[in-house]
Amino acid sequence: MKVLVTGGAGFIGSHVVDRLLTAGHEVAVVDDLSTGRREFVDPRATLHVADVRGDELARVFEAERPDTVIHLAAQAEVRRSVEDPALDAAINIGGILNLLLCCRRYEVGRVVYSSTGGAVYGDTTVLPTPEDQPKRPASPYGISKLVAEHYLACWGALYGVGGIALRYANVFGPRQNPLGEAGVVAIFSHRVLHREPITINGDGEQTRDYVYVEDVAEANLRALERPDASGPVNIGTGVETSVNALLKRLEAAAGVTAEARHGPAKVGEQRRSVLDASAAKRVLGWTPHVTLDEGLRRTVSYFRGARAQIEEKRS
Repeated sequence: MKVLVTGGAGFIGSHVVDRLLTAGHEVAVVDDLSTGRREFVDPRATLHVADVRGDELARVFEAERPDTVIHLAAQAEVRRSVEDPALDAAINIGGILNLLLCCRRYEVGRVVYSSTGGAVYGDTTVLPTPEDQPKRPASPYGISKLVAEHYLACWGALYGVGGIALRYANVFGPRQNPLGEAGVVAIFSHRVLHREPITINGDGEQTRDYVYVEDVAEANLRALERPDASGPVNIGTGVETSVNALLKRLEAAAGVTAEARHGPAKVGEQRRSVLDASAAKRVLGWTPHVTLDEGLRRTVSYFRGARAQIEEKRS
């Protein structure tokens, strides 16, 4: 199958590309490289440097003629969405609308969309949270991702473009940017290994559901290969872990004790978030296989290797 992956040079997207290639699919990638990295893209995939909001996207569709699209390109930082909601909407809503227009024009049969679990649901008393819970996004990012889900469902009803939205928990693993606003595991790993102090937002008892990136890539493959699967589907572990507990487990994985301090809580941040992923098992035959501790060991190993490469270049 010919698959076009938007955001395929990014953290999650590059792992999805790797999994698709391993499964024998032909892959093309669209990425503007604003956050993605060219070196993350397997050379067996064709890379098109383009913005999903621009006219160049149609030229990529014309050249590649994909059967299916996996849409991961996004503005993914909650804090940035609060500071610049117009930019967030332009990328997350404008981007998928441009993509869907291309899908209709070039007769693409299916779209697998990367949504968000925690930011779409907002604070809820039902934990783990299933897909049918009321959606109360507390940030422009959560709003834009939910609007994109509605566009995807609308396109299916109007034009027959099949689609499924995967609502991710907190994805972590190798290749995540340790210097960005999002991705607490990557940020903490970088600081622990560099013996830098760690700032915990608020009291650190806020919880999240941490799912390893290779498990997420597998979920995308299954969503791609099951054309009858539809609707929003949570992709998480169902295990709730506080930020304080996460840091302790990360310290154990790294064999390092961190210097931690507490700062103010983040605006728009949920107190608790953990997803009920039973629908993913039923609809996609998917369950996570990498435990949090194993995922942390793999992530620390990756960042330790990246640090060693930097120090070798400096010497």
